[in-house]
Amino acid sequence: MLNKRQQFGKESESLAVRHLKKNGYKILEQNYRNKLGEIDIIAKEKGTLVFVEVKARRSDLFGNPKGAVTPKKQRKISMVALYYLKATKQTRAKARFDVISISSAQDNPRIEIVKNAFELAYG
Repeated sequence: MLNKRQQFGKESESLAVRHLKKNGYKILEQNYRNKLGEIDIIAKEKGTLVFVEVKARRSDLFGNPKGAVTPKKQRKISMVALYYLKATKQTRAKARFDVISISSAQDNPRIEIVKNAFELAYG
């Protein structure tokens, strides 16, 4: 049984997947996990491998959701992405990091795809 926060997260990720598909992305993985962490969505868009972080807020009280992808979170996602690329023998693939920002104002969520939201970050 999911709590309210987990349910909101699951619904937000489903919304993000639908939005990505509508915008021409092909979904390869959802909730990809390895020993280093998790990536919400791995997709392909026009020949580019895209690692997608989904950030959703019920309101803007704590700021825009895309601001929640901190440098620490970027490093974590980068490490998981590098592991994925090595594990799938795609180290030469063209890749980028996108963030899906969802601001849920009741039944009318605002969804924004931030392409190239950050660069590979490690160290």
